Amino acid sequence: MDALAGLLEGPRARGAFMIRACFDPPWCVRVEDRAPLTIMLVVRGEARIMPDGGEPLALRAGDLAIARGPGPYSCGDAPGTAPQAVILPGGECTYPDGQSLKGHWDLGVRSWGDRLDGSTVLLIGTYMMQGEVSGRLLDALPPLLSLTSDDWECSLLPIVAEEIVRDEPGQEVVLDRLLDLLVIAALRAWFSRPDAEAPAWYQALADPVVGRVLRLVQDDPAHPWSVATLAAKAGVSRAALARRFSELVGEPPMTYLTGWRLALAADRLRDTEETIGAIARQVGYGSSFALSSAFKRVYGVSPQEHRTRAA
Repeated sequence: MDALAGLLEGPRARGAFMIRACFDPPWCVRVEDRAPLTIMLVVRGEARIMPDGGEPLALRAGDLAIARGPGPYSCGDAPGTAPQAVILPGGECTYPDGQSLKGHWDLGVRSWGDRLDGSTVLLIGTYMMQGEVSGRLLDALPPLLSLTSDDWECSLLPIVAEEIVRDEPGQEVVLDRLLDLLVIAALRAWFSRPDAEAPAWYQALADPVVGRVLRLVQDDPAHPWSVATLAAKAGVSRAALARRFSELVGEPPMTYLTGWRLALAADRLRDTEETIGAIARQVGYGSSFALSSAFKRVYGVSPQEHRTRAA
């Protein structure tokens, strides 16, 4: 598995919040849902995303933005427009004064806003729970990223636009999978840009020494790796590997290996029903106790608590 494939395995939507938002200027929505990841596609018109403490991001028809939570932000026609609605955790919508907005802006199946033929139309998909997107992927992304219509061409857009307003049996599952595919396609395009802000370990894959070591631990995390065995595989001394790896990746080899193993364990706990002992062996720990101790030290919860929260 290549590094990007491993990173993009993460999205697994479960009952995602997906809507078609239709507005006429002036409009603005305040987003305080603490969602781990939200993707926004502009179908018609223009929009601006305004993160707290950051510069506004202008979007035009065909452009896409991905916001990484949990920080709040606003989305509207212009920076000075006052919010008309607030989106809270769980997809709950209220007026700025706290009164419920439920039903007031409904325009039909998963459609929301002023009128269906509004001058601005956005397709919005939100992962509601942290467990639906792997921590490895979230850590690799900036708080806000965007792709213009010149940066990518997505054949999924007309399918998503059609499916988001359908009301058929099993539609929730269809939309979940479409959201996963849309996010993966967008991030693949974003990472492939010449000026991509990829994580240090991703850029280090191009190095003949560090790249080989990264592929070794990513392909076989269960192997009893040490700095000595990795250095021998890479054809350098232990000191040279430790120095070069830390310079390019930003942390020592064994620290990276521990993080990789625990991230894999977290994903397996979320996506499978395998026992903690089986997962421990798959990612390089000799027992469930050893995995639990390391997992709790890094994630602050036990593997079982992580699995329960993800479910």
